[in-house]
Amino acid sequence: MAKTPKQKTMAANHKVGTFLATALFALLSALIAFPLVCGLLGSFRDGQKVITTGMSLDLTSPVSLQNYQELFSMFNPSGFEDSVVVNSRSYFNWYKNSLVLTLTTVILTLLVCYFIAYGLSMYKFKLQGFLFFMVIATMSVPFEILMLPLYQEVNTLGLINSNPGVFLPGLCAASTIFFFKQYMTSLPKELLDAARVDGCTEYGISVKIMMPITKPAFASMAILCAMGSWNNMLWPMLVFRDTNKFTLPIGLNTLLTPYGNNYNLLISGSMFGIIPILIIYLIFNRYLVEGMTSGAVKG
Repeated sequence: MAKTPKQKTMAANHKVGTFLATALFALLSALIAFPLVCGLLGSFRDGQKVITTGMSLDLTSPVSLQNYQELFSMFNPSGFEDSVVVNSRSYFNWYKNSLVLTLTTVILTLLVCYFIAYGLSMYKFKLQGFLFFMVIATMSVPFEILMLPLYQEVNTLGLINSNPGVFLPGLCAASTIFFFKQYMTSLPKELLDAARVDGCTEYGISVKIMMPITKPAFASMAILCAMGSWNNMLWPMLVFRDTNKFTLPIGLNTLLTPYGNNYNLLISGSMFGIIPILIIYLIFNRYLVEGMTSGAVKG
């Protein structure tokens, strides 16, 4: 059957729209990938020259594996003779500390925020709206304002220089609670009634029925929580006193000292530090869009 002129016009407009959308997203992808590619190339070049001339996609500049050889060996970086000796052993200790702290933070934050959001979205009780408003209100308060009272609280509890002192103040993340609540609000409440009729307990409903359904929300929040925890430097820097407990961002910051700046290890160490977040994203990527769109159905 031949297409009408209107159908031909609509098909042509659809092709043009598809082409423009593809071109736009290709441009955005190139802009996003440009710093990452430049950083990757810079990690194979002399760090001092990279800082002096800036990162670029110049493929004619000499490259070598010296930066990573220093990073993965017991070589003591130059420029630190009169300061703290930094070597691969300390680097991978920072790496391990960041992995442990990030894993603990993500698991506990997701569980705590899930159960808070579950109670706020699946049950009706007095002050429900007020409690949710208070949760959302905390999102408008900058962390810099809360930093001093949180530090006093952690110090009073004797949690200074410990992992709990870093992750406990942020377990009830308002943005994560809000996302979980919005996601679960879009789910049918008939699931709860059917489970109760079958004799399932309230705990069983929340864990065995609702939790598997909210897997996309868990995946989305896992990526965001992991990124926030892995890149967090200000709060861990206030809590930790022992250099053996430094996380990767704090440790890399120690490479910049008045006695010498080792840009070789700074750039290569930063690029190598992207790997865990990249792996997490690749694992949970397929759930990310589904979780984001489902969580925005109602609000």
